[in-house]
Amino acid sequence: WSQVVSEAEKIVGYPTSFMSLRCLLSDELSNIAMQVRKLVGTKHPLLDTARGFVYDSRNNLQMRGLVVLLISKAAGPSTAELSFQHNMVSGIYSSQRSLAEITELIHTAFLVHRGIVNIGELKSCDGPLKDMQFGNKMAVLSGDFLLANACTSLAQLQNTKVVELISSAIGDLVQGIYYENSKSSEENCLTDDIGISTWKEQVFLSHSALLAKSCQAAMELAKHSAEIQDMAFQYGKHMSMSHKLHSDLQPFVKESSSDTMAFSLNSAPAVLHQEFLGREAWIKQIRELQEAIKAGKGVTSAIDLCRCHGSRALAALERFPPSEARAALANIVYAVTRFP
Repeated sequence: WSQVVSEAEKIVGYPTSFMSLRCLLSDELSNIAMQVRKLVGTKHPLLDTARGFVYDSRNNLQMRGLVVLLISKAAGPSTAELSFQHNMVSGIYSSQRSLAEITELIHTAFLVHRGIVNIGELKSCDGPLKDMQFGNKMAVLSGDFLLANACTSLAQLQNTKVVELISSAIGDLVQGIYYENSKSSEENCLTDDIGISTWKEQVFLSHSALLAKSCQAAMELAKHSAEIQDMAFQYGKHMSMSHKLHSDLQPFVKESSSDTMAFSLNSAPAVLHQEFLGREAWIKQIRELQEAIKAGKGVTSAIDLCRCHGSRALAALERFPPSEARAALANIVYAVTRFP
């Protein structure tokens, strides 16, 4: 995965870890960073989120912006925009680079907001109450700051359709995260009786909508046809679905059995296992669930589903001309559909 990302970054012209640099180096965010230092020594999740921005090759927090840049380069200029090619750098319009930054800022803002802890569930080992309350305030304010910057930059693109697309993606994110939080107060609570189709709808809202609509918006900025815009949307949707499925599968496909990775009962293998097994038997197995899922059909079905979304993402790419950028987009799909 890290190698795929590194090669893709060379194609788009610079490391996407610099994507939000202009915002991150602002005086306002520097002040926020100074305040976050007060949380050192506590277990507030905002600290882990902040560390992840500095270096996180496993989850690659900048993946969304990178994909937007790659698909922009893969599509190239449209015939309607040929006269404006002087605005392109490494085959990407400046407005598309701005869109990639906006996508990353929105994703980062929601990551920060997700770091708010439930004060009522804190343990003494998590840290002093006043520090945890302070951390929550910082998570709310810094997330709002990033989101406000993203909205300001979005308006500066001066494209009504792009504003509508990204605004609707923010709405999808809010709806998806609200649903997640309302259904589970704890990571491993008993899931509702939902099928895989409902799971897909929820995951699209909370994990795929932003990337899918950003890819479509990148095509709109270059004045590509509705068909190309739809293909970009389909790539973003299905690649990010594969990415989520790949993440869900890790606790069940890791080769080291001694590794007890945390997993969610709302993950794809668990939901599919529940479908195959039936609700009553599922409830009986709840305490030994991880081993049961490993032995059942949920894991193999989730792998098949992951690869199915990967195939659909690759099929969408076929509408773009062969190029290094298209190959890099394909490699990202291969990376998240490969299992030991």
